Amino acid sequence: MELRKIVRFFLDPWLIFGAVGFGVALLIATLLLLSWTRSPQTPAGASTAVITVIALPTATPTLPTPTPTETETPAATDFPPPPPGDIAIDAYVQVTGTGGDGLRLRAGPGLDREVRLLGGEDEVFLVQDGPQQVDSYTWWYLMGPFDESRHGWAVANFLRVVQNP
Repeated sequence: MELRKIVRFFLDPWLIFGAVGFGVALLIATLLLLSWTRSPQTPAGASTAVITVIALPTATPTLPTPTPTETETPAATDFPPPPPGDIAIDAYVQVTGTGGDGLRLRAGPGLDREVRLLGGEDEVFLVQDGPQQVDSYTWWYLMGPFDESRHGWAVANFLRVVQNP
């Protein structure tokens, strides 16, 4: 009998009507609270700020008048003589005597060949090929021992042997 009383209590129409009414009252209270705390909207007739950006005037560059230049042909005396020591294939050589400017490693032996990279002062390379005599200089093909993408032909005048094969 106890169970019938419990079921009858929860199925009571006044209890159900009261719960639904309470829920609707909470919903209306929430909507009213949101509408009161909402920030005011911009009035319909208000205008927005407009910024006009005006570009600064630019100066017209004037190019200097070209002056004729004389092309100098490199002479064998431009570079110091090669340092003592026998450069050979599989020897390790160090860039030296460039005054910090570095040594140009080229795509091929010769002063007219494209410069691939600049070997830094005191940088070490492995000799892979050579020697070749071009433009009155002795050229050796060098490769970086730890980075094979650093390679090219260099003049022996700026190379010093640090380890022979």
